[in-house]
Amino acid sequence: MAEPARSGCPINAAIEAFGDSWSLLVLRDIMFGTRRYFRELLAGSEEGIASNILADRLKRLVKAGLLTREDAGPGKRAAYSLTEASIQLVPVFAQLGSWGLSHRPTTKRLRVRAELLAAGGPELWAEFMTELRVVHLGAPAPEQDGPGVLERLAAAYQGAL
Repeated sequence: MAEPARSGCPINAAIEAFGDSWSLLVLRDIMFGTRRYFRELLAGSEEGIASNILADRLKRLVKAGLLTREDAGPGKRAAYSLTEASIQLVPVFAQLGSWGLSHRPTTKRLRVRAELLAAGGPELWAEFMTELRVVHLGAPAPEQDGPGVLERLAAAYQGAL
């Protein structure tokens, strides 16, 4: 259960749920990097997150209702999944990426996904959210012509390497 917010302001409530940089980066890596396990998130962190910070942010994000944690049995790894609330952050991430493209120095390798999302706009974001619902929530997969958004994002990233 989430703790009471400092105020009733919607922006404050959002910032309290996911507004610190590490939480946003963990969500980014699960959303765009398709990493679902602790070790994948730790090893794949571009920013070099420490294991204790990652463990803390995963717990916070589960508590805030932005991730679910699959109960792992003995000898099994726990998988983290996005919730509907975190999937609905796709437009926020797209806008943050677009702002970063325009106002901050970036590298080609790490900007290609933001460029693809900016170029695709709300239609691509909706398609991406649909794919994330299939992967993380078990929604039925819609018919599609050609590669999906996750595949296009991965190809753009690989092409920039």
